This record gives sequence, structure tokens and C-alpha cells, in this order.
Amino acid sequence: MTSPAVGAPLVDWSAAAQIAGRVARPGPLASRDELAELVAGLRTAASDAVPHVLRVTRMVPAVLPSGAAPGAVASEGPTELSQVFVVDRSRWARANTEVMASLTDGVADALTGKDDKPVSATTALVGAAQVGAVLAALSSRVLGQFDPYSAAGGSADSAAGGSADSAAGGGAHGAGNPGRLLLVAPNVLQLERDLDLVPADFRLWVCLHEQTHALQFAAAPWLANHLRARAHDLLVGLSESSRQMADARWREKVATAGRVVVRAVRGEGGVADGLLTADQKAVLEEVSGVMALLEGHADVMMDAVGRRTVPTVRRIRAQFEARRDGQGSSTLDTVLRRFLGMDAKLAQYRDGAAFVRAVEKQVGRDGLNAVWSGPETLPSALEIAEPGAWVRRVHG
Repeated sequence: MTSPAVGAPLVDWSAAAQIAGRVARPGPLASRDELAELVAGLRTAASDAVPHVLRVTRMVPAVLPSGAAPGAVASEGPTELSQVFVVDRSRWARANTEVMASLTDGVADALTGKDDKPVSATTALVGAAQVGAVLAALSSRVLGQFDPYSAAGGSADSAAGGSADSAAGGGAHGAGNPGRLLLVAPNVLQLERDLDLVPADFRLWVCLHEQTHALQFAAAPWLANHLRARAHDLLVGLSESSRQMADARWREKVATAGRVVVRAVRGEGGVADGLLTADQKAVLEEVSGVMALLEGHADVMMDAVGRRTVPTVRRIRAQFEARRDGQGSSTLDTVLRRFLGMDAKLAQYRDGAAFVRAVEKQVGRDGLNAVWSGPETLPSALEIAEPGAWVRRVHG
């Protein structure tokens, strides 16, 4: 068995993309006309969401898409915050291999420099199978995603299956790269049908959430690289732990894997939690605090536009929360959610939203926006749970 030279990735990302794209389940059946209307409706909703997001957040982007006039912010505001791509499940899964490749760049080198054991081709293929399978499983559960780590380019399958929306890899969010917004059309359609929602309202509601994420990274251009650096530290630590487990005796591997799975299925954390050291858990808590802020802030803002903008917003929220709580979910779906750590993700939305509302109650929306000033003003996991502590630290 040969090993690749230094610089080889932990995962064969090309293979992961192929696996994810092939394994992802197709979406609900719809006619070509229905799909064309869905794609057009989502793109319109993404554009319409921008002025509402700027209004309710009271935030100003420091980074605009290429060609956008900065002076427009002072008057009517930018017409776009990100480049929008309407995709199917397969393309979403493949796009996320690009995101993960960007975030893990250099991790293998960091490990190789320490113990001179490059990642083998076999290990990279095993990693590809694991990543591809997980992304395929998640592809039916994601409505939209803002990606600050990839620039537009290349080609992708559109929801209608005919034209092509592009979504390919690139550098981190910065000047000239506003990131990309992926809207997973089949999942939006599926949920509209399952919950009997007003399509135009629901599509705008989803886009309000995702465009808020786009604005977060545009208003705080340092944020993407900050998260990348912390994720790199965590991934290096996790990779070291995984390698130590690979060298362990078979009985120890089985026991460790068993404990991790049991914890996940019981809802006591995702799969990775059972493999973390104390230092790794500290980094994970830091990143989790930031993610709770991002998700909670977007959740609050998407509802803050009110019924004038989204007439059925209260019904959508009620239906959506019931679905998040698992009403109508099968046992298999519940187990899979816990195994993949998705319950922890849902907790981030709620904890982060509670933090945002509590801070606004004390110092208002402008006071809350101090959180985007720099890494030092981001809330810790403890401050997410105790918003008053963040207010005292930042506002005195």
C-alpha cells in the first residue's frame, strides 16, 4: 500500500462528491412546469429578501458582490448579498464536499508534519465513503445554506434538470467573493406540500433566514476566516484522536465505537462528541457558541419582518417548530437525527434565538449588533446560556 505525498487530503473529495451525488435520494415528483416555477420563485424570493433583511437587522455589509456599488448601501441598499444557486439534493451534497475540502485544507499536512505518517490512499477513500454517505443522508433535510467559503463558478444541476446554476469551490469570504447561497428546491417543495404552506410566503421566509446569514458574513468579513481557523484546530485534534483509535486494539475500537453510537442515539451528543478530549471540547464549545449566535440571529430576524411581509409567518413558524420537535417523524428518522447530531443543531437555533432576544431586551438591536465588531465580541457558549454576562462584558 502506498501513501501520497505531503499535501494529500484526509478525504478523497472527488470520490466523496461522486458518492454523495449518487446516493442522495431524488426529491418529490413534479412536472417540468412546476419545477421551473419553483426555481423562478426561489430566485425571486432570494432577491426580495435582501431589503427586508437589511431593514430588520440594521446591519450594513462591508463586503458586496463583485460589481455592486458600495454607494448603494447608503441609499436603497445593495440588490444582492450573495450569489444564489437553486440546486437539487445531489448538487447540494456535492457542493458540500467542496465546502468541506476548503475547511480541511492543510489538516493532513499538520498531522504529517508531526508523525510522518501521510494519509494513505485507502484511508482517503474510506473517508470519502463516510462523508459521501452522511451528506447524502442530510441532503433531504436542508432547505438552504449560505456558504462563505466557496466562490461561484463551474456548473451544477438545477432543480428543473435543464438549465444549470453554478456552484463550485473557491476561497474564503472576502472582497470580491460574497459567498454563495444554495437553495435546495426539492426540499422546499416537499415541506410546502407536507405542511400545506403558502408557497410564496414559505419561500420568502426561507430566504430571509439564509440572506441574514449572507449579511452576517458580509458585515463581518473577518468571521469566515475566524471560524475556519478554529475549525482547523478542532479537525487536527479530531484527526489525531482518530489516528490513535486506528492504532488501538480491535476490542478497544469496538468498545469506543459502541459508546459513541449509544450516546448519539440517546440524544447525548453527536458522533464526534464521544471522541473529543477536554481541549477539543473547549474549541467545540467556542465554535458552537458562534454557530448558535448565527442560527439564532437568523431565526429571530426571519420572523421580525412581520405579517406585512410574510402574511402567514405565524402559521409557518408554528408548523415548522412542530416539525423540528419531531411530530410525525418515524423512529428511523429520529435515530438518524440523533446519530448525525442534528438535535444538537436544532438546540443551537433555540439557544441562539433566546440569546438574541434577551440581549435586544437589554440593549436593543443596535446594541446586539456590537457582536459583529470582531472575534473578541463573539459570545462564548456560557454567554449564550447567560446573555446578561455578554452584555456586561461588551457594554459594561
